[in-house]
Amino acid sequence: MRTRLARRVLAAGLVSLAAVAGCGVRPSDVIEAGDPPSGRVAPTWPITLYLVQNGRLSAVKRSGPPLTPADTLTLLADGPSARERSRGLTTEVPSEAGPFEVTAAPAGHLVVTLSTPAGDLSALAVDQIVCTAAATADGPAQVTVVGAGQSAGPRTCPRSSRGAGG
Repeated sequence: MRTRLARRVLAAGLVSLAAVAGCGVRPSDVIEAGDPPSGRVAPTWPITLYLVQNGRLSAVKRSGPPLTPADTLTLLADGPSARERSRGLTTEVPSEAGPFEVTAAPAGHLVVTLSTPAGDLSALAVDQIVCTAAATADGPAQVTVVGAGQSAGPRTCPRSSRGAGG
């Protein structure tokens, strides 16, 4: 009886071994895949957006390709990323405010033209636009927000917002 059991165990083991050995990757020659990637990595640039957290402006740093000031404001109107939303960040700038036009004249002064009435924006939305536009300038800037014959400004970014972290 013991011999019979031993034979069965041995047979089961051999069948299992054959099944395992029969499955799997078979050897092959080297498969050519071409040259590895080469060239320069596209540079990224810092982008500063002023989003809202707990009713206050918060500077948020992103990186990406170089953007025009108008494109940066479009990102602002698009709102926070999923990661930023998970941290409680929002925007009061409506997406309908874009497309934006930004002109610089005279030096140190930006005019942001909206597609909606400037008077329809909350004070916090205007501050978001002012601070985000000013962050695209080479130095300190005053910003006037204009839309549908209404304007706000010229304004500078509130001091308490400049150093906010993101």
